[in-house]
Amino acid sequence: MSSVSAVSGESFHATAIISGATGVLFLGPSGSGKSAVAFACLNATIARGWNAALVADDQTILTAGAGRCIASCPPPIQGLLELRGTGIVAMRRSERAVMHLAVALTERSSETRSPPESETFSCGDASLPLMRLWHDGTSDPLDYLIASRPELFFSR
Repeated sequence: MSSVSAVSGESFHATAIISGATGVLFLGPSGSGKSAVAFACLNATIARGWNAALVADDQTILTAGAGRCIASCPPPIQGLLELRGTGIVAMRRSERAVMHLAVALTERSSETRSPPESETFSCGDASLPLMRLWHDGTSDPLDYLIASRPELFFSR
């Protein structure tokens, strides 16, 4: 997969957060762990003393404009995040945010140790770097995002 696309202005199956000043969009099918990984990243962001907010969980409206991908949330689910097995929890929220990184949640593969280079996520005329993440639940997923793309977290 060299790129993934979303239609601007339509709801997309994704979870969006703000970590510090960085907008992160988690992609994956239902049950892939988008909400759990986003929740872990939000908690790790708070532990670092950074700004942390949920933009949207599960259904994210993506709008492109001026070369940027803006995420927002349908009103009925604003500020709510579903943790499977636990239920729906209220989170600090932001009504909308610019996204800087797309993260595709993947399954562990014995065949592929390194993902393809230069993958992108397209939202209308906007393009985001796309990172693949396999998360086993035992480590801080935010550490992986920062290690992979430090410029997105420290140069804002």
